[in-house]
Amino acid sequence: MPDPSSIDSMPPSGPGRPKDLVKRQAILDAAKNLFVRNGYAGTSMDAVASEAGVSKLTVYSHFTDKETLFSAAVVARCEEQMPELFIDLPHHGSAEKVLLDIARGFQTLINSPESLELHRLMIALGSQDPTLSRVFFEAGPQRILQEMERFLTRINNTNGLHFDSPARASEHFLSLVKGACNFRLLIGCGELPDVNSAERHVQEVVALFLRAYRKA
Repeated sequence: MPDPSSIDSMPPSGPGRPKDLVKRQAILDAAKNLFVRNGYAGTSMDAVASEAGVSKLTVYSHFTDKETLFSAAVVARCEEQMPELFIDLPHHGSAEKVLLDIARGFQTLINSPESLELHRLMIALGSQDPTLSRVFFEAGPQRILQEMERFLTRINNTNGLHFDSPARASEHFLSLVKGACNFRLLIGCGELPDVNSAERHVQEVVALFLRAYRKA
């Protein structure tokens, strides 16, 4: 029987203990890097285990197969750079301020080297494996669209704004943020905008969006 005075210092047991969370994060970090660096086919669960410093059994205990791990890696990448769409947004305050924050986060996400490489990878895989394309779309772009729609639905008919279709308005907003700059970056013939240019683009997009959906 353990000494009662030592119980507090004993490591916690059961699922979800800190040790497991650290290993899960290490697996996700390794997967995010390897999928972009080596492609989907070129990334094995063995390679992820080695990169993460864990056993292959541990990888499978957290993620049942490579498709599940790929999906989780895409979600994790989005959550890292798009916090405004994955936490509870403020229930009060200026819609303009929240839209500016969302636009800045989305612009940072889509123009990041990791995101650009992932999109190039999916374009290359698209004609080969529609299943992976669907996994990518559902885990990344579709989730962002749904979170954007959820926010616009919540502010509909407030702040002087009205959306006949929050879903379509979400597509309009995110497409405006992407602009031509993101396409140029994707095909390798553009450069990241400087801080001032990026901020000016965000400000212009939000102002245009608010004008378009302002109630008459």
